[in-house]
Amino acid sequence: MRLFRLGSSLRSFPSTRFRMATTSAMPASQQPGPVEIAIREKLTAQFNPSVLKITNDSWQHRHHAPMRAQGSDGTGETHFTVHIVSASFQAKTTMQRHRLVYAALKEELDAGLHALSLQTKTEEDVVQ
Repeated sequence: MRLFRLGSSLRSFPSTRFRMATTSAMPASQQPGPVEIAIREKLTAQFNPSVLKITNDSWQHRHHAPMRAQGSDGTGETHFTVHIVSASFQAKTTMQRHRLVYAALKEELDAGLHALSLQTKTEEDVVQ
């Protein structure tokens, strides 16, 4: 059971139910925007991944300043989760893998991409 402050009161939610509740509020699926397309193209070209899953999490952060600057409806492209599986990560630490991804997306990060949640794996990592 986890406690979360909502407004002025504390409320408790079982961990799994809270995660499910937060994901169920996600807006209806929409076409990928230009930032998501650029992320997909650059990571595909750089790493030739066997798995590449990109999730736009910006709607969850619509109250943050970078999102308000783009409009508060949650349709911006400032926060993403990227799950990538690639042989390019072989013999590299997690930090080295993340640095490679950040370097590949430098232009997007400089232009306003605010946050990336990265899961960088090799095929061997996935099997384990």
